[in-house]
Amino acid sequence: MIEKLVHINRVSKTVKGGKRFGFAALVVVGDGKGRVGFGHAKAREVPEAITKATASAKKKMIRVALKEGRTLHHDGKGHFGAGKVNVRTAPAGTGIIAGGPMRAVFESLGVSDVVTKSVGTSNPYNMIRATFDALTNQASPKAVAQRRGKKVADLLGRGGASEAEAEAAAEAIVE
Repeated sequence: MIEKLVHINRVSKTVKGGKRFGFAALVVVGDGKGRVGFGHAKAREVPEAITKATASAKKKMIRVALKEGRTLHHDGKGHFGAGKVNVRTAPAGTGIIAGGPMRAVFESLGVSDVVTKSVGTSNPYNMIRATFDALTNQASPKAVAQRRGKKVADLLGRGGASEAEAEAAAEAIVE
């Protein structure tokens, strides 16, 4: 499991005798093979908050279909609150071009080539939720073909490609 600490926030609660300080942790967890989750938790001490957030992230993991195990199948957009993100598939060798919290998500996910842009907010909580919104909308050609009751080759055999090329492309896809 790949665990990445994205953000720690000191929070305070005002009580009769003064202020009580606590810590809120935001953690992203992934297996590097297409599963990723995030969690946030609060506690009086930093290590305790990180442990609780990690446990929360492991419970809320989602599976994302990856193309060739290195990039996304198609471009996508996600938003949460004021946070909007654009994620784009990229050719091999591009690397992860993403800012802060989004980089942690893609590194944990196991994506090695992706181009992203965050628009609107730099709040890590909203950026991560927007990124997860974009990732949940990802669909592999295999899943789309199954949903529509077609063969993968029928979906890929568009745009003037010969049937043999479509068959070869369908065989090359591994979810």
